[in-house]
Amino acid sequence: MAQPGSDQPVSEPTRRRGRFWWVRWVAAVALLALLTAEGIYLWPRLHESWQSLSEIHWGWLAACIAAQAVSLSGYGRMQKQLLAAGGVQVSQSKSVSVIYGSTAMSVTLPAGQVFSTAFTYRQMRRWGASPIVASWQLAISGVIAAAGLALLGVGGALLAGGSVSPYTLIISIGGVAALIYAGSYASKHPDSIASVVGWLVAKYNRIRKQPRDTGMEHVNKIIHQVESVQLSAKDAALTFLWAFDHRAGDVACLAFACYAVGADPRLAGLLITFAIGKAVGTIPLAPGGLVFVDATLIATLTSTAGLPASQAVAAAFVYRGVSFILVAIVGWIVFLFLFRKTQGDDLEFDVELERQERNDA
Repeated sequence: MAQPGSDQPVSEPTRRRGRFWWVRWVAAVALLALLTAEGIYLWPRLHESWQSLSEIHWGWLAACIAAQAVSLSGYGRMQKQLLAAGGVQVSQSKSVSVIYGSTAMSVTLPAGQVFSTAFTYRQMRRWGASPIVASWQLAISGVIAAAGLALLGVGGALLAGGSVSPYTLIISIGGVAALIYAGSYASKHPDSIASVVGWLVAKYNRIRKQPRDTGMEHVNKIIHQVESVQLSAKDAALTFLWAFDHRAGDVACLAFACYAVGADPRLAGLLITFAIGKAVGTIPLAPGGLVFVDATLIATLTSTAGLPASQAVAAAFVYRGVSFILVAIVGWIVFLFLFRKTQGDDLEFDVELERQERNDA
């Protein structure tokens, strides 16, 4: 130990490397190799791609931007419809502003999906949604979006003349229908759900040697919240309509991006490209699927949609410029103007919200 007045420096403990310290370097090298390979492959075609961009059709570009706006508006209306089924009334402007803000977080931040989901959940709680209703809305939206993406891929494969297993259609459609039916049944028959859950809780308490009704108060609170969700046939139909509007708008955005650079893609290949690109984008390799989604779009537009490589590069650039960069910019502007002040001013609300959820747990 160094004495007072001593000039001997105190050595700091050395930091130990983690077990998987090498993964970061491997990922960096792999990413660099991918970028290098993509650059070598595309270099001879970049001049032609730039020429396509310099001769862009501005009308189709405007249509591309409008289609993306329609897509996000459709998702906002789907969210609004599901919340209305849970007894939460919110305006379309508020709903779609949350969609823009959460999308910006999702495509630009590391682990953006986590921040995006937390932000959306918190806003729904501020609108008056119970924890069950907010979680239910997020779950249903995610399932419908995934099923819609699968159906687009299946539709593209069928149009291309490929064979598709019927189990794919059954799982995609049946999964959504089963989840919606389960939620509807639970809300319309709370007594039967309560009796089944009560029996399970009693058995669990018996194993733990606890009183029979331990935890039933919390179960009853959850069932009461589930009872507030009344998804009628009309609500379900409108939800699917807005979900279709969301996906159709995004597909149209990709198609208009192709038309903007003078390309004429095949519909089947366009659907396959869109489905694969979105699927790759869900893999948390980089914010917004940067590089990976772009490379996927270029490859699939070339191989399935019939675009020359130069036009595929230009079309992918336009589509990602609108659906990724432009949406992120608009989303962060919306967040800064509408939500940043709220995030700071509503600290007491957030603390109270966390306290209530902790007490309900």
